[in-house]
Amino acid sequence: MSINDTLAMILAGGEGKRLYPLTKDRAKPAVPFGGRYRIIDFVLNNFINSGFYKIKVITQYKSDSLNKHISRGWTLSPFLDQYIDLVPAQMRTGNAWYQGTADAVYQNKLHIIDENPEYVCVFGGDHIYKMDVFQMLKYHKKHRADLTISGIPVPIELAHEYGIMEVDDDWRLVNFVEKPKDKPRTIPGNPNMCLASMGNYIFGKNVLLDALEEDARIEDSNHDFGKNVIPMMLSQGKNIMVYNFHDNEFKGMTPKEKGYWRDVGTIDAYWQANMDLIDYEPVLNLYSKDWPLRTFNYNYPPAKFIWQWEDRVGMATDSMISEGCIVSGGTLSRCVLSPEVRINSYSQVTESILMENVNIGRHAEIRRAIIDKYVDIPPYTKIGFNREEDLARGFYVSENGITVVPKGAILK
Repeated sequence: MSINDTLAMILAGGEGKRLYPLTKDRAKPAVPFGGRYRIIDFVLNNFINSGFYKIKVITQYKSDSLNKHISRGWTLSPFLDQYIDLVPAQMRTGNAWYQGTADAVYQNKLHIIDENPEYVCVFGGDHIYKMDVFQMLKYHKKHRADLTISGIPVPIELAHEYGIMEVDDDWRLVNFVEKPKDKPRTIPGNPNMCLASMGNYIFGKNVLLDALEEDARIEDSNHDFGKNVIPMMLSQGKNIMVYNFHDNEFKGMTPKEKGYWRDVGTIDAYWQANMDLIDYEPVLNLYSKDWPLRTFNYNYPPAKFIWQWEDRVGMATDSMISEGCIVSGGTLSRCVLSPEVRINSYSQVTESILMENVNIGRHAEIRRAIIDKYVDIPPYTKIGFNREEDLARGFYVSENGITVVPKGAILK
């Protein structure tokens, strides 16, 4: 299946301040996830698995690693008019970088005009989920909508954390409130849940171009879809529909995966989303052949576990270990390892995320930590046991006690 009347535009220029220090040297969509993936891989796989093969990826903030990942790992067939194009910020409409999500698309409106699709999908590139986008497009066409927004039901007590959409009984948008302080309108028929915007939009091409032109003329606008464009379209009486993501189904979906979506915008949320992967029945299954999750393929040897001698045993339980790793006499429990990690003898690592080329020295103890790329942990080091000590060494410690060792840190 190929959807030829639709252009996908993925917003991948986010700075991801709340995910610092993981975003110190990279854009948020380029942050590694699940051992061998990048966050942006999930939205790319959603489109490819749904039959969308015309994709523009709009980049801006520290995009070098993101550019390399996509250009080396995501090659479609131009012979079949398929592409994933990187679109860097080029100041096409003035002397400023992107001022907001809407401005990012507005500055690249020529791509829409040149491609001349009937519909334009504008999706974020920094969330973890599986979605058959074609079902949302069918919903958009069925209701002859000017704009369709995907929404996810959230408990009403969490409404203040999201942009909340209020809908009528036909799921037509009637109000949009950004992080409401008061109790918002609930989902029709469900008094305990309200609808949070996922930041995924489907527009009619002409509707989108007209809205972007109008927003660009408003000097005091933030040029943001959620803050400006959607409220403007709502005030104009446009037909804005909300698609219930909880109704979405994809091939090979397990019961636990239904409605799973995570905004990994904080260290704690990022850590928890990784931990979600290693349960016996995970809420996000990476192993489905019906909904494959593609990424750049490393040319590394298989993972290796060595030593079984008294208390010197190379062992991992409830963990995900990527290719090129060597577990040499150390033990892992509830961990996610990226390629080429080495765990040396007598070390113990629990509930942690280790990125590429991390080396854990002998007798080290690591607990509830995220260790970024190219870090050498000296022997006998302890991380994640004393908040004050971790902070004194220059590490970041989250509200829930997750310690982050930044990329390339030198420990003594």
